Amino acid sequence: MYTEKELVRIAKRENNTKRNYLVVNRLQGKHIPVEPRECLRMFDELAAAVAKEYEGEKLLLVGFAETATAIGARLAADMGCYYMQTTRENIEDVEYLYFTESHSHATEQKLIKTDLDKIIGEIQRIVFVEDEVTTGNTIRKIVELIQQEYDREIAFSVASLLNGMDGEAEKRYIERGIRLHYLVKTDHSCYPEIAEEYRGNGIYHEYPEKNQEKDPEKHMVLIRMYQAEGYRNGRRLLKGADYREACRGLVEQISKWLSFAEGERVLVLGTEEFMYPAIYTASVIADAGCSVRCHSTTRSPIAVSMEEEYPLHERYELHSFYEEERRTFLYDLEKYDKVVILTDARGASDKGIHDLYSVLAGCGNTDICVVRWCE
Repeated sequence: MYTEKELVRIAKRENNTKRNYLVVNRLQGKHIPVEPRECLRMFDELAAAVAKEYEGEKLLLVGFAETATAIGARLAADMGCYYMQTTRENIEDVEYLYFTESHSHATEQKLIKTDLDKIIGEIQRIVFVEDEVTTGNTIRKIVELIQQEYDREIAFSVASLLNGMDGEAEKRYIERGIRLHYLVKTDHSCYPEIAEEYRGNGIYHEYPEKNQEKDPEKHMVLIRMYQAEGYRNGRRLLKGADYREACRGLVEQISKWLSFAEGERVLVLGTEEFMYPAIYTASVIADAGCSVRCHSTTRSPIAVSMEEEYPLHERYELHSFYEEERRTFLYDLEKYDKVVILTDARGASDKGIHDLYSVLAGCGNTDICVVRWCE
């Protein structure tokens, strides 16, 4: 079992008047670099707790973008059930259910209704998967949308690593018959005060083109790019076991292109919503005897601070791989023997690639590989 002290770190949101703090889970593999097997071990513990409650039920698991996409995918793979995630990306030729996360930096969320239509007649329960639940308002919004859209009885549950709901919020869920599963109960009452005390005096790097000495060409960087086959899109309906099998095929392709020596320090980076394939790949590389860390880019602009207990100390501003004009961020980079970047951005923007190469090179990384796994 895990404790709040083991997992929870409080960070300060940047310019967010609705909620000044962000709960950062140090083992989640999003903002803080993590040993991937520790990350997956935590996900698997949540999966085991949920699976035993719903043996024999036909389930659909829905992971929330960005931060819970890997958690949901891992749970669906462990439990052998259907999976899809919410998204903020645009998918062609589909219908959506739209809802919002009012406290988030990027508020709009979508679930692909076209795919939900295909499965809604056979599933008995939808389990929403989150990294943390606080008020529960976002999930209530999408439950209400689904109930309005489909004229049939469906049960709902929530599975999260952390649960910070107060008594009133939990009571509303009980009244609606929505069951809750989580690893750690948290108390958010002191979090705003903790966040406010941090100075935000960490190291901030603006877009690399504003700082040309970090151009990768000046650092003798070995850069390789590969296109992998067998892509499965976690935003679309799929079976969790099939997704894991596709990720296994991805790793097999990577192992043909790259070699990893025992003891090498390796970083595996995902991009935004594309987290699970990166964490899975990182765990396989770790099994080969490498010292591996994994995290991903994010839309969340989080303040960084030099206080030792603060979770994030250095921030890099990047153009997104998915939309050139979108800001994304990466935190606390180091020097590694090899860096593997995994993305499902179909036309990864030149600015996005340049930015990521530049900040990695600026940290002393000279062996960088991008693997594109997309349609």
